[in-house]
Amino acid sequence: MTVAIAIAFVVGAAIAGAFAALRARSGRGDVRAEAERVVEEARREAQSLRKGAEIEAKESALRARADAERETKDRHSEIAREAERLAQREETLEKRAEGAERKEREVLATERELVRREQATETNAVKAQELLAEARRKVERAAGMTAEQARKELALLVTEDARRDAAAEIRKVEEETRREADERAKRIIAQTIQRYASDFVHERTIAVVPLPSDDLKGRIIGREGRNIRALEAATGIDLIIDDTPEAVVVSCFDPVRREIAKIAIARLIADGRIHPARIEEIVAKCADEIEKQCLAAGEQAVFDLGLHRVNPELVKLLGKLRFKTSYAQNLLQHSVEVGAIAGMMAGELGLSVKLARRAGLLHDIGHAIGHEVEGSHAQVGALAAKKYGEAPRICQAILAHHGEVEPQDALDHLVDAANQLSAQRPGARREQMASYIQRMVDMEKVCTSFSGVERAYAILYGREVRVMVENSKVTDDQASALCRDIARKIEDDLSFPGQIKVHVIRETRAVDYAR
Repeated sequence: MTVAIAIAFVVGAAIAGAFAALRARSGRGDVRAEAERVVEEARREAQSLRKGAEIEAKESALRARADAERETKDRHSEIAREAERLAQREETLEKRAEGAERKEREVLATERELVRREQATETNAVKAQELLAEARRKVERAAGMTAEQARKELALLVTEDARRDAAAEIRKVEEETRREADERAKRIIAQTIQRYASDFVHERTIAVVPLPSDDLKGRIIGREGRNIRALEAATGIDLIIDDTPEAVVVSCFDPVRREIAKIAIARLIADGRIHPARIEEIVAKCADEIEKQCLAAGEQAVFDLGLHRVNPELVKLLGKLRFKTSYAQNLLQHSVEVGAIAGMMAGELGLSVKLARRAGLLHDIGHAIGHEVEGSHAQVGALAAKKYGEAPRICQAILAHHGEVEPQDALDHLVDAANQLSAQRPGARREQMASYIQRMVDMEKVCTSFSGVERAYAILYGREVRVMVENSKVTDDQASALCRDIARKIEDDLSFPGQIKVHVIRETRAVDYAR
């Protein structure tokens, strides 16, 4: 419709234009012929335009139809695909439903089978109980004992077998471990001893002060004993003046005070002026000198081991060990040696050398404190080290070096081993004869207190004990366990320097006669 209107409008415009042109160019006579011609041309042009419009309209219709057909085809394809997916999903659901039904049937069958087996098991259990009761009655009739008695007998046999097996296994493991440990320990100790060698000097605190003449005894006593009272009050010692020619005896448990008194008496004798005021002055000077000597000795010990940042109070306590002894062994020299040995062994084992030296040097620091603080010297030393800022591992090594607490670190074992090495060198320590004999007797009593021990002998100055056992009561495997028990008993009941080696000897004798 729109195309026809456009064509009519174009034809009308053409005719109007033609008429206007004719009117301008010619007169009225030629108007009709020209009008017809123009009309004919317009008609032909209109027909041409109509045909073009019709062709264009057909082409548009064809394109629209092709688009519609293509869209319809795409929609049909999508619908087909969706239908296919729905069909596949439906098929999957059907398969799952079939599988669920099959599993349900299997579960029901399994439940029925389990019920049947449970019933059969209960039946068999009842039969087994009846058979067991019947067998027990038969065994009791045959063995002549009840089930409880047989159970106890069996448990006893099993326990004894287990003990024998355990003792044999323990013995085997201990032998292997001891062999490996001995080889490595001997190598480390040998290297350590080769690298460190020190002179041992047995120092006994000399409590006798020589006098030029016996006349000085009266001057030392003074008028009505005022000089000797002033000297004892200033130094804290007991001065014994007896019939010993040209000598007086200084008695005191504190070796530092004893040393101060000895030096003060010697200087008073050399000065000749002996009266209470002079005594107090000389004693004060001697105390200052001894304190300086202690500080110097402690600093020298710290320097010898290459240590740093040691609290001055600990250095001063170390210096006091110079005047103390243990079984005639100087404690300061012993402490320096323990530090050196512990450091060398730590180096061999790949541990901290500085830490081992420090712990070894301070391990006997409790001896310098004396009886002012209650507790063993290991406990007192650990408290002092903690008070003056030492590391917890150092305090633990000091506390554990005599086995008063369980070792917690390799450092504890190193300090303990170095302490024993220093104390057990030949000639390093001495003890009084009475205490030595009593220790030997106590050691033998501890050994003979165990069942199966026939005799015990302490030998090698109490460093070793040999225990003879009855071969009918103690087996070879039990001998190893007995040896370990005796060693632990000696550790718990006796006090001794170093270590004691325990030998358990089991002897089997065969006797026959040739006739």
